[in-house]
Amino acid sequence: MAIGENAGAGKPRWWLAVLGFAILIAGAFLAQQIRTSDGTTMRDVRFTGTDGKEMSALLYVPKNATAETPAPGILAVHGYINSRETQDGFAIEFARRGYVVLSLDQTGHGYSDGPAFSNGFGGADGLRYLRSLPMVDTDQIGLEGHSMGGWTVLAAAAEMPDGYASMVLEGSSTGAPFAEEGTPDWPRNAALVFSKYDEFSSLMWGVDRAQDVGDSAKLQALFGAEGMVAEAQIYGSIADGTARILHQPATTHPGDHISPAAIGHATDWFAATLEGGTPRPASDQIWYWKEIGTGAGLVGFLLILLGAFDALIRLRIFAPLRAQPSAASDRRDRQWWRGFALNIFVPALLFFPAFIAAFLLLPASTWLPQAITSQVTLWALIVAGAGLLLSRFGSGVAAARTMRKSLAPPGWLRALALAAATAAAGYGALWITDWLFQTDIRFWIVAVKLPSTHQLAIAGIYIVPLCLAFLWTAKSVCDATVRGDTPLMRYGAAIVSLTGGLLIMLTVIYGMLFATGALITSFDPLSTVVALQFVPVLAAAAIIITFTWSRTNSAIPAGLLTGILVTLYVVAGTATQV
Repeated sequence: MAIGENAGAGKPRWWLAVLGFAILIAGAFLAQQIRTSDGTTMRDVRFTGTDGKEMSALLYVPKNATAETPAPGILAVHGYINSRETQDGFAIEFARRGYVVLSLDQTGHGYSDGPAFSNGFGGADGLRYLRSLPMVDTDQIGLEGHSMGGWTVLAAAAEMPDGYASMVLEGSSTGAPFAEEGTPDWPRNAALVFSKYDEFSSLMWGVDRAQDVGDSAKLQALFGAEGMVAEAQIYGSIADGTARILHQPATTHPGDHISPAAIGHATDWFAATLEGGTPRPASDQIWYWKEIGTGAGLVGFLLILLGAFDALIRLRIFAPLRAQPSAASDRRDRQWWRGFALNIFVPALLFFPAFIAAFLLLPASTWLPQAITSQVTLWALIVAGAGLLLSRFGSGVAAARTMRKSLAPPGWLRALALAAATAAAGYGALWITDWLFQTDIRFWIVAVKLPSTHQLAIAGIYIVPLCLAFLWTAKSVCDATVRGDTPLMRYGAAIVSLTGGLLIMLTVIYGMLFATGALITSFDPLSTVVALQFVPVLAAAAIIITFTWSRTNSAIPAGLLTGILVTLYVVAGTATQV
């Protein structure tokens, strides 16, 4: 259907919501089947940690683990701005090999009380809880942590030096900035899985390229080596607790979560250093089917939102918002291409300056309790402000007229109610999925989680500025439409408009990383990793904006809905520092 036809009329798209819910449920069911394969049980547990903080974790118990026949246990911990489900690949494979697994939410992450970084990241609390379980053999405890999760398990090892038998550090390190210095004798039986293209090599081991980590003086001190540490060679003695080994799979820091090699190295090390597990070759892995299931759930969630919006706008209360779409431009002329190019490149050009400015100027506080969310919010506002200025002064009266048309109020309260009701439909389906299968929906580092009560309160702080920013974002996407465009062209232009600049930026960054081993954004590796998830997030936003605009001819419902969704996505998926 070309622009200019009555895109808001015709048969309702309620079937999109039904199809989306079916995909969501099917994906969650598949995820549950993989998590509970071979008779494993999995449940959400909460327990009291230091200072009365409530801690959250997923507990995997294989069928061989009982009070009569205790099994080895493993504490598995995610990295910064992630949550317990991020470790699912490791947890699933550990449980399949007969280990009781406690996949912990660090303090200030997921559903564990904050603030982040407190109480040794919650590591000792998790280890104490794991050791208290009657089905766990307390003489055979393994610790595994990715990135800051490595510092979490190191904190547990420092507080309870006799409480574990071995550990795996995935993309992590001993020593500064957040762990005790490693020696040939501490920690006990440690494997380091540090990928060849890890973005944090300078922070973790003081080398510019991850592939050169064997030359790190800090690593050599840990291994007791006088020269370069060789990969896949055991240093020290497993029997004496001084064993060390280095593995370097060909992936990145976040890539460890979906790397069969990284997961396989961890399972092999625990097979060598813990007694009582069920031997399986490293190649015997099924975790990726869980990732496929919850990844499909993301698609289902998007379809639910689209179907819900289409059904809701046909109700009498929202019917006044319906309007025939009117393209912003008659053709792709020079002015259109200039505006389109600005929409593509301005967000990418401002990404690192905005994130660094927020880091320096907006530290976590009572009013801004999440550092990453503050960075995202400032970036979105700066991009919106820059777009507004460029539109006003770069394209003159015509751009201002287009802006007024696309942001013409169709009934602000009604639009807000429609956006809130649509988001509620999506999160209601997510609640049902969580109730039935105890899972969020995710693929790799992109995850939509149910926010806790505390996180909902935090969302109230960020939702207004993010909605304001996304009103402009929605307007810019609407301006990418041209009269006569097919749906494919319309949605394609919207997606390229929002993600093209980030894609080009990340292609250059990671192309150089894979070609040379050096990260050209080593001045801010964390923001580099954060940028990865905004490509699919903004692509989904582009689809939502285009779909809703085609039924309202307005950027307001689209901007409010995407602002609400992005706020909930970021707040529920990051760390709370205060």
